[in-house]
Amino acid sequence: MSALAPGTHTIDSDGVVQRYHVYGSGPVCLAHPGGPGIHWEYLRSPELEEHLTMVYVEALGTGGSGRLPSHPHGYTRERLSRALQALTEHLDVPEFHLLGHSHGAFVAAYHALHRPAGLAGVVLYEGAPVTGPEHGAEAGRSFQEFVTTHAGRPELAGVLAALDAMPSIADDEQTLAVARGILPSYFADYWGDEPRWATFRDGLRATFISGLAADLTPDLIDDRDDLPNSTVPTLVIVGRHDVICGPRWGWELHELIPDARLVILENSGHMGHLEEPRRFADAVRGFVTASKR
Repeated sequence: MSALAPGTHTIDSDGVVQRYHVYGSGPVCLAHPGGPGIHWEYLRSPELEEHLTMVYVEALGTGGSGRLPSHPHGYTRERLSRALQALTEHLDVPEFHLLGHSHGAFVAAYHALHRPAGLAGVVLYEGAPVTGPEHGAEAGRSFQEFVTTHAGRPELAGVLAALDAMPSIADDEQTLAVARGILPSYFADYWGDEPRWATFRDGLRATFISGLAADLTPDLIDDRDDLPNSTVPTLVIVGRHDVICGPRWGWELHELIPDARLVILENSGHMGHLEEPRRFADAVRGFVTASKR
């Protein structure tokens, strides 16, 4: 079967199974999911598949992809970037685009900085140039705005309980419970269309990925010194109401990366491909068309 035939494929990535899924037709765009540990299905965009060959990466450690010997540790950006490199070599296309969402945007930025060969453009969708205390403080401020806005809702208690449980996550079951519990804060108006988004929430799958390197050190990120040296055309997409990687970080990425484009989805939180699917798809498609070599 062709490496880009529609359907599910597997390859070897340094001795670990890497699974990926192909939909649509047109220029090739790889899509890396977030979390780390959220399974790939949530990132599907039928609107993008109308114009692009979407290659959805099933990140190492999740779903049908293999686990590292150090699991749940060791899923650093370097290791995930190496997996992307193996995949693009397998696809054997002269150029491709890379879209990373949330934690996947951190991976995509790293890949663009360290393995730019063949990369015609990168979409940093709900990312940031830094993690750690500074990022956490900004997320805390944004989350407090969300709490204030929805203070009268009884469902808010469940979101707050999930947030409190986040630091103690230690297995797949807890990861999934927290991901589903905190999800309303990741939408601009979750409760305004709850039947739709509750169905999406029930379909989420997740695996516990620690965020630590194999030696148990944190895989902390600060790309602010490196991003000005990026040579890859870049589109930054951020939702106006995103609580975890909000507009502050979108603007900062835009300012740091030479000639980067910035699109703010005014009616979206962290899930703009679902909340404003047509505007999201039009932005990505326009960027891919303009940045093809």
